[in-house]
Amino acid sequence: MGIGKYVASETFYIGGYAWAVYFYPDGKSSEDNASYVSLFIALASEGTDVRALFELTLMDQSGKERHKVHSHFGRALESGPYTLKYRGSMWGYKRFYKRTQLETSDFLKDDTLLIRCCVGVVKSHTEGPKTYTIAVPPSNIGQHFGKLLDSGKGTDVNFEVDGEICASHKIVLAARSPVFRAQLFGPMKDQNTQCIKVEDMEAPVFKALIHFMYWDALPDIEELVGLNSKWVSTLMAQHLLAAADRYALERLRLLCEARLCEDVSINTVATTLALAEQHQCIQLKSVCLKFIALPENLKDVMQTDGFEYLKESCPSVITELLQYVAKNGEHSAIACTHGNDNLDSDMNGRRVKQRIH
Repeated sequence: MGIGKYVASETFYIGGYAWAVYFYPDGKSSEDNASYVSLFIALASEGTDVRALFELTLMDQSGKERHKVHSHFGRALESGPYTLKYRGSMWGYKRFYKRTQLETSDFLKDDTLLIRCCVGVVKSHTEGPKTYTIAVPPSNIGQHFGKLLDSGKGTDVNFEVDGEICASHKIVLAARSPVFRAQLFGPMKDQNTQCIKVEDMEAPVFKALIHFMYWDALPDIEELVGLNSKWVSTLMAQHLLAAADRYALERLRLLCEARLCEDVSINTVATTLALAEQHQCIQLKSVCLKFIALPENLKDVMQTDGFEYLKESCPSVITELLQYVAKNGEHSAIACTHGNDNLDSDMNGRRVKQRIH
């Protein structure tokens, strides 16, 4: 073929890189005067400083298993791998085997050589124990924004909620909520930002909403409303979930869903289920349906005011509940009650929204 001319293998892939074997029958370098065959493996894809271990084996085709092996794999990872700087970089041997000896050896059979190539790509290098470390504290950006809210400094927008005034910073609200961003900076923004009135929301709920937007955490409910009970905590989580959905605060919505899942109970599960249906909270809805459908819970839940509210506000959910109950063998109990319009003689068909005081 001539010095410097080669036969290349097909490209193969190892460690996320392409490779190819190059065999030079008359040698790669003219200085050897075609006395040796040359054998190299090359990086055939884009890469920078690719570290790898190689093994090139000239196979004995006589069956005697006297292979000629050149290997890197016995070397330590710290110093053993060869670094290929760029595409086309090669590793191998210019004087792999003397040509006259090769032509009469057991490696050659029917004018054919069999060469096996192994590649091991080193993804990372080992490190010794670190003598020094610097502790990095967790992010406290929420605390900084929270303290800014508590200080009242720099506020430039006021909200009137249920007779109370809440001062905030427009830029913070806009950064956290696309709804506030449109309301405060969009083409249809409120002209009077000195005092924006918030309808259909109670003051403690709005305060909790604002607290989350600055602190990125739920507030202390007892401190906020002055009451300490599981029922009040659940009621606040229900109202706050609706507020989170209204202002497109997905993380707050998920926090409220998680809190309601933990606090699910006989007295509150029906209203929580109605809330989950109205605000498309699929996971919370599933938890509530499974809880109500349990034989030990079903009868007691159906006797609550919340269940009446559920029937009135979300009748389609009752059908889904029937399916859950049927799985538990209690289909007849719920079906009979669903058809009874006089389940509770004290109910007048209306549901009064519970308030947080």
